Order: sequence, then C-alpha cells, then structure tokens
Amino acid sequence: MPDIRDLDGYVAALGEATIHGLARWSAANMPGRPAISIDGVGVTHGALDEMASRVAGWLATHIQPGERVLIAGPVSLDWVACYLGTLRAGGVAALANPSYTAAELDALVSASGATLAIAWGEAARRLTEVSRARALVVVTDVSDVSDDATGGAGVSDLINGESDAKMDRTGPGSTAILAFTSGTTGRPKGVPLTHRNLVSSMRSVMAAWRWSSDDVLVHALPLFHLHGLGGLHATLIAGSSLHIVSHFTPAGWLRVAAESHATVLFAVPTMYQRLATETLSSPAPLNDLRLAVSGSAQLGEDVAAGAAELLGRFPLVRYGTTESGLDTSHVYGDAGSLSLSTTIGIPLPGLEVRIAGDDGAELGPEGAGEIQIRGPQVFAGYWGDPDATSAAFASGGWFRTGDIAQRDPTSGHLVIRGRSKDVIITGGLNVYPREVELALEKHPSVREAAVAGIPHETWGEQVTAWVVLRPGHALDEDALIAHS
Repeated sequence: MPDIRDLDGYVAALGEATIHGLARWSAANMPGRPAISIDGVGVTHGALDEMASRVAGWLATHIQPGERVLIAGPVSLDWVACYLGTLRAGGVAALANPSYTAAELDALVSASGATLAIAWGEAARRLTEVSRARALVVVTDVSDVSDDATGGAGVSDLINGESDAKMDRTGPGSTAILAFTSGTTGRPKGVPLTHRNLVSSMRSVMAAWRWSSDDVLVHALPLFHLHGLGGLHATLIAGSSLHIVSHFTPAGWLRVAAESHATVLFAVPTMYQRLATETLSSPAPLNDLRLAVSGSAQLGEDVAAGAAELLGRFPLVRYGTTESGLDTSHVYGDAGSLSLSTTIGIPLPGLEVRIAGDDGAELGPEGAGEIQIRGPQVFAGYWGDPDATSAAFASGGWFRTGDIAQRDPTSGHLVIRGRSKDVIITGGLNVYPREVELALEKHPSVREAAVAGIPHETWGEQVTAWVVLRPGHALDEDALIAHS
C-alpha cells in the first residue's frame, strides 16, 4: 500500500484491482464468513467464489475477453455467481432490469452488442423472442425455452460445471460493466465502467464510511442498478456480509435488519418515507446500526426526521451518477443534524468537484452552477457515441453532471438546486425547481412538493407547483404562494 502522505499515489492505487480479484482475496482469507443472504438463503465467501469459478470456466469457452454478456433476472445467488463469473472470464456484464419488455430488452441487446445472455424467469422468455431475430444465445433454466435459444445449455450447467479457480482474463483497465442511463424511452445510452472506475469509487467511499469485514449490510435494492450493486461490491471487497430483501416492505426490511444485527442500511428516500409513514407494530431495536445511507434521489427534511426517529440516526446522504460513481457524501459521524439532510455533503477522497457557470468558469463560494467532476472513477465516454461523449465533458476533462448546486455557507456542503435542463426561465429570470420545492416543504401543511415550468404567453414559463398535504390540513393557495 502506498504512503498515504503521497495522496496522488494513494488515490491511483485504489483502483489497481478488479472486482472479482478482490472477491477472490476475501474468499481465500475468509472462506467461511457469510457473504450474501437473499431472503434467508445464504452462501459463504468461499462457496460463492467456487460458484463463480465454475461459471467462469464455462464462459471462457463461449466468449472472448471484452464480449458483452447480458444478465437479466430476479436477484438470486446464481445471479451473483454469474455476474462474478462473467467478470473473471473477461466478459463485460450488461445488466438488465428483469421487468423490461421484449422491445426494451431488444434495445439493450442492440445497444450492447451482446451475443450471449444469462436469464431467469419472465426475462428469459422475453429474451427468447429477441433471440429469434438476433444472433443471441440465451442461457436459462426455464424449462419451456427451446434448445435452439439456449444452445443446449442452462444456468445449472454454468453453476455446476468444472471449476477453474485460476481463471482471470482481465485487468483493472478493462471494462467490467456496461450500464445504461436510459432504456425505457428512447435509445439506451451505454456507460462502460472499468474495474478501475468501480473499485476506486467503492474503496474511496468505504474508507470515508470506515467499512470493515465486521460490517453487516441490509438493503432491498436491485443489483442491476449501481446503488444496489455498490453494496455487493463493498461486501466482496471487505469480506463483510450482505442481506438482500428481494421485495421491500418496511416491516420485513426492519425485521431482517434486526435479526442480522445490521450495522449498515442502504435505501432510497421513498423507502425511508415509507418507514416514517406506514404503521409499524413495535419494530425490534437496531442496536448495532451505525450507518443508514440514502441515495439515488433527494431526501427531504420531513422524511429524514421520520427516519431518524425510527432508526435512531439521520440518514447519511451521498451523491453520485452512473458515469462518475460515488462523488460526495456527508461526513461519517456528522450526519446527525436535520439541517444537513437536504445537502449532499462534500467530495469523497480522491475526487475533484467544482461548481461551474454557463461560461465553464469555476464559480465563487456562493455561486449556483453545474456540478463538474474529475477523478479515477469517472468514465471515459459513452458506448459508441462520440457526440454524446464530447457534450458530456468540459475542457480539462471535467465531467458535466447536469446537476445544479450551490455551497451551503454554514456547512460548506453542496446543495442540489435542480437539473440544468429543468431550470425554469420566467420573465428572464432563472428559477431552480428544487429551491421552490424546499421552500414549500417547510410549510407546516405540506408533506411533499414538485415544481416545474409550464408555458406562459407573458412570462415564457410559469413556475407551477404540485403539493401533497399532510393529513388534516386544507389547501390554502394564497398562503402557500406567499410562503414560497
């Protein structure tokens, strides 16, 4: 490990590994430690590594390094083994939402160039429709899928095949996953992320959050999304334990957290909101919990306060994008204030973050502008789309997130004001929707607010708000307008 006084060297070394290589290290050093449990069905680090070795051995005879493998299906231990096996065999994992329609899966196959898919359940059946029109081999355990689609192989052949414990056909600079920023509408935009991107991002946040092999993470997030997948990566890197709840309910999630002695929770604001608003009958105390993380959307003060009352701590907010990994976070141990709940924290170790104006110049401490990011976890460009890549980067290699933020003058934390495309221009003035939403949500009658601009013949755009009232409160339009 480099001298931490050499910060540049330390940060560069964070990414000099692969996801599957670090998972194998954990398996070799802590083979009997519980790794992952999904709805109560678990596997140790050693057993998971053996499963991944078998998948890698099979895939190595069917794909070349760099080829894309589409993985689609409900979360399961087999899913995790096939993901790790794909990486070890040098493949690029293209992760699909299992609820996608055949048309949406076809778009992903086309965008990724995948020639092999591993799928379960309804996703497997839909992919067989795609395979008839494309050169796609679908590996599945669904009994009514024809051998023509599967090539005569099933997932059980991968999991129970011959192990190749030494298999490793890739390195830190190779692409590990091909994520997509869209897909339900329009053409999917592919985001290739290397092992170096993923590992440097995860190791940075693990250092900031003081993650160790003793940690127990509980979440109910999908693994095809980077939020949930990041929890899996942290578990594999640290040799810690992860409990996944495949179908979220507040009571079920809290029960698993209590029974597993969870130390860390991952969730999105909607989940924390349900914790605070749904009636729960005497949930067991989470005596071991040290960290509750919120991400993927903005957390409101009301939701944060409700979650804190139930969990005994305020959620720690972190911010990131598909293209740049995890970028900012509340400081671990300092997230105990309601006033910080609407901020996204400060830059994580090894990452440069600036606020830039429309002219691309960095703004002063009080300026509101676009968050731009530079660091080892930032991707190099969109898959096969040089025009989108050029538009995504400012001079100097700064990735343009499209999110508008400002520094809080008291804490120095970043505060999201909105998206650059969402700015409302009314009467020549720029209005950021999130600022109006936050103001409305401070009114005692408002539980939630959403703000957007609608066309107006005089002002160009009119600032318009939709609100959800708290129980027992009536709408007073004039009071809300005056308050905002």
